[in-house]
Amino acid sequence: MRIVAPVSRLSEIGLLAQAGASEFYCGLVPPEWLGRFHALSANRRPSGNLKSYEDLAAAVELAHAHGAMLSLVLNAQNYPAAQAEAAVEIAQRFAGVGGDALIVSDLGLVHVLAARFPALRVHVSSVATCRNAAAARLCLELGARRLILPRDVTIDEAAGIAAEVPDIEIEAFVLNDGCVFEEGACHTIHLPGQMGGPICLDRYRYSYRRRDGGELPPHLAARLRENDEAYERWLWYRFSCGFSTTPEGLPYGPCGLCAIPALRRGRVAAIKIAGREAPTARKLASVRMVKSVVDRVRGGADDAAVRDFAMALRPSEAHCATGFMCYYPEVLRAEAN
Repeated sequence: MRIVAPVSRLSEIGLLAQAGASEFYCGLVPPEWLGRFHALSANRRPSGNLKSYEDLAAAVELAHAHGAMLSLVLNAQNYPAAQAEAAVEIAQRFAGVGGDALIVSDLGLVHVLAARFPALRVHVSSVATCRNAAAARLCLELGARRLILPRDVTIDEAAGIAAEVPDIEIEAFVLNDGCVFEEGACHTIHLPGQMGGPICLDRYRYSYRRRDGGELPPHLAARLRENDEAYERWLWYRFSCGFSTTPEGLPYGPCGLCAIPALRRGRVAAIKIAGREAPTARKLASVRMVKSVVDRVRGGADDAAVRDFAMALRPSEAHCATGFMCYYPEVLRAEAN
């Protein structure tokens, strides 16, 4: 089971490799992309990207020096014709410096890139929302080597896909950034914070009224307030518990650490840490946490021991008990039964 970590700075690669990451993924927005298309991003993220082709070549070299793979993200939900041609140019430059894999959402582009660059692996992004074995078979026919599952896929579903379509690798999320709108259903632009941030993080203030203009009954107004408060609480958990950490820097937020034994039994080949835009310290702490759990699984610890260890890492028992922080809440439900 490979640990896949995000990078946005060359200095992160050696640190994260030493911490236990065996694969990296990064983005790149070439300078000419903005001038040509007047678009901030080539991959759904206007920030958290490498700055130049020179950086990309250096990233490949550094990853390989540590025995790791490097994937390049080209995961917009779709590309107009001119942008698709430019994406192929980026892929060609990446192949030319010895890159390993492309992470792609647009299934038409998956087919084009797999055919044009047979030396590059193509991994289908979670944004493509492929959630079942039929979708996995289609990705395989298009030339993909790996399918990254959306965040809402359960452990049993992931294992079922892996069993039914053994010729495509399965990758699942394990830590950080749990926005349920990410996977193809996201209609927001992920702007930098100073420009407003993702629309789903905007703090709207609601007012309610009856359609006939009358006053809301007190009990109904109270229920609406409770619903708004519950939504705010859920949203806080989905977005990494406000990006909070322990005093030691271990990150809170969406987590599937307890599910690693079941994912491994289900033949999930890789587990993904989200957060290209995160600070280096958060990425490093995330990799160390995941590696510490994987080591125990490989060492033969049973599921209960792994769960207890994972929950005590931060500790996160109180957060775990809500169920809101879990990528795979079925693990805790099974333990409760």
